[in-house]
Amino acid sequence: MVEFPWPAGAATGIGSLPGTDVAEAQRVVFGELPDLPHLPELPARGPGADVIGRSAGFLVELPVQLYAGRWQMAPRPGKDLRRTADLLERDLDQMTEQGDGFAGTFKVQAAGPWSLAASLDLQIGGRVLRDPGAVRDLTDSLAEGLRRHVDDVRKRLPRASIILQLDEPSLPAVLAGEVPTESGLGAYRVIDAPDAATALRTVVETVGVPVVAHCCAPAVPLQVFRDSRAAAVALDLSLLKDLDPLGEAIEAGLGLFAGAAPTRPPSDGRALTGKQVAERVTKLWTRLGFPAARLPEQVIVTPACGLAGATEPYARAVLAACREAGQRLAEA
Repeated sequence: MVEFPWPAGAATGIGSLPGTDVAEAQRVVFGELPDLPHLPELPARGPGADVIGRSAGFLVELPVQLYAGRWQMAPRPGKDLRRTADLLERDLDQMTEQGDGFAGTFKVQAAGPWSLAASLDLQIGGRVLRDPGAVRDLTDSLAEGLRRHVDDVRKRLPRASIILQLDEPSLPAVLAGEVPTESGLGAYRVIDAPDAATALRTVVETVGVPVVAHCCAPAVPLQVFRDSRAAAVALDLSLLKDLDPLGEAIEAGLGLFAGAAPTRPPSDGRALTGKQVAERVTKLWTRLGFPAARLPEQVIVTPACGLAGATEPYARAVLAACREAGQRLAEA
């Protein structure tokens, strides 16, 4: 029997939240998601708080800078990297204060190597993705940087168990050879699935904590995530088309972070209730044909994706609904 590195019946957020108030965002997370809180990201604060800039800030000895509104590799650390580090430090200080005494499971997030490679520019032009050697260097650097980040979080929350979420929204396009070049007239080379899994596995094996592979795009590459030795996959349930690969992955022991609560409100402006979110997850589980008793242990309830584009009241309501859904699933 697989033992999962999170409490049964838990819920968590994917990462981003609206607004710029770090203290309030973390109060919301610790308050609404007490069984599996996470380090929230607030991209509305600007460059360095966005997922690419923030994640590139973890790179070791591979500095980045902003150039014409895009992140690119830099010859030396500069003001953009200092701002990124300062934003993260503020987040970690608030986490340390509000998480004082926390003894449960805590999640941190960062972009994975393929989404970074598809988004970061080389100094000579083009994306890192165009250069296999640069991709390897970036992967190794990210793996070491995230290991240090996890260690820092562990020191600040010494009683907590840490898990890492790797965000790979660009991975389906990378695997399909659909990442456009700067001119828009072509696309970068196709990356083979085994090579994609190898890079992810480098990060998984280096950080030393369970890893959740997240992709809220269509065509989630489940086999790549399984081959990377991730402990779980996070995805948007509304985008699922073929259930067979997911069923095989769950049967093999992969955890599921089920994105069941919409990140944008329906026409009436109200978030789904906890009961409605729980029903979405239960319906999927029933279609997959697994025993009900396994559901609360193997599945974590989450929003469909990040909540940066939502209003603050809606984001709070979504997290509350996810928490209630998790409790309902545990009690069913």
